[in-house]
Amino acid sequence: MPTFQTYDGTELAYHVMGEGAPLICLPGGPMRAGAYLGDLGGLGDGRQLIVLDLRGTGDSAVPDDLSTYRCDRLVDDVEALRRHLGTDRVDLLAHSAAGDLASLYAARYPQSLRSLILVAPTTRAVGFPFVEREAREAAALRRSEPWYAQALPALEEVWAGRLTDELRAASRPFLYGRWDAAAQAHAALSPRQINAEAAQAYYGHGAFDPAETVAALRTFACPVLVLAGEYDGVTTPDRAAELAALFPKSEFAVQRGAGHFPWLDDPGAFVRTVTAFLDPDVHSVQAGGIRLAHRVWGDPAAPPVVLVHGRCGSSTTWVTIAERLAARHRVYAFDFRGHGLSDWTGRYSFELFRDDLHAFLEVRNLSGATVVGHSMGGAAAYLLAERQPGLIGRLVIEEAPPPFPLDPPRAPVERPEGALDFDWPVVPSIDAQLNDPDPAGRERLGEIAAPTLVIGGGPASHIDQEDLAWMARQIPGARHVTIDAGHLVHTERPEEFLAALRSFGVG
Repeated sequence: MPTFQTYDGTELAYHVMGEGAPLICLPGGPMRAGAYLGDLGGLGDGRQLIVLDLRGTGDSAVPDDLSTYRCDRLVDDVEALRRHLGTDRVDLLAHSAAGDLASLYAARYPQSLRSLILVAPTTRAVGFPFVEREAREAAALRRSEPWYAQALPALEEVWAGRLTDELRAASRPFLYGRWDAAAQAHAALSPRQINAEAAQAYYGHGAFDPAETVAALRTFACPVLVLAGEYDGVTTPDRAAELAALFPKSEFAVQRGAGHFPWLDDPGAFVRTVTAFLDPDVHSVQAGGIRLAHRVWGDPAAPPVVLVHGRCGSSTTWVTIAERLAARHRVYAFDFRGHGLSDWTGRYSFELFRDDLHAFLEVRNLSGATVVGHSMGGAAAYLLAERQPGLIGRLVIEEAPPPFPLDPPRAPVERPEGALDFDWPVVPSIDAQLNDPDPAGRERLGEIAAPTLVIGGGPASHIDQEDLAWMARQIPGARHVTIDAGHLVHTERPEEFLAALRSFGVG
């Protein structure tokens, strides 16, 4: 366990987990030992987590001056850790009450930060008060839970200001998206992980100057992610959104089904959101209520091209093609819901993927863009072109499944072992539609108005090439080319694929 001496000589401990670029993590509580953060749902698989035990908590020493427990006095401990690590700028993640500490740190040491992640953050440092009405609305979302009737009276007492250990324990189910065994074990550790004396001092008189802090945060130049749990009554999504609005370069996300500890409630959702934010090559937008992660290449003023991946893929499958197209185009590649770093929603269909593409084009103001769709993405693209004839400028359909029932139909398949980079329900949902597609998909092909290129993969593909040729004949003026590459044309034959695009006026 590494340690360092902070500005007043107090020895502070921190814990290191995982590999990759370092991410300093500040625990909340307030003044709770950092052990409760764990590995933040697996975030340590891609980042090195530096979890600080604040003074007087966990393995850190008790200071000689107990007044240094006050939140604003802890800011220099964080700066001392940064200097101890020997890095000019850091990525910083703060949970719950540490959100106030991180806000003060960003205001005092903006030059020391590369990015800031605030998870279920409290907002006293910026002067946003607790709003009981919002907390009641959040609590009411849990009324169907079996523990609700027993836990609500305790929460009412907490709201009234009676903060005994018994009442806190009885109301803890409201802090978690699922009150299962893992949540109960996590909650049971809380009393012995918190330094109660330090917690009393944390919000001591004089800790905050909201006007000064808000003024500083309004000029904070680094990217900020504010992540709230849908069910969190400590910092409700509305309050978190208000905090996010203070920062010039902020992203706001609500994790569905989560409470105050979102990495416990749905580790995958939490890690995807934070990973996408921390990756400088990945951007996120809220499109149709879904967070869609995407990558961008090329000159913003160049003609736009949108690359749409197939089932079980992601935007990364397009990197080679995107880098080549970026010489003359502004290129976008996004992850559909249920894939890569976008939200995994649990429900999937060709129509929902069509709607993802539609929402992405609208939120990025890409009406008239060229859309290149592979496989499932190609099906989503032609369904959108049927429904919105003027939205897509040019359409390229690569190895999209023709809208005919599979013969023989696909049998049910079992989920493979291990972690997946897509949501498994995508597979049975789309297989069901491939077996019995909506006939409107083929009946409306003639309504596609965009100039269209259909690319087939030849005899090595599992797609019926005759059906693909038939589909091309139904689209007015469509061109049809075959590249003997199998189903993954742009991956297996990128030069020939790019040549086909150039002959079509793209590239």
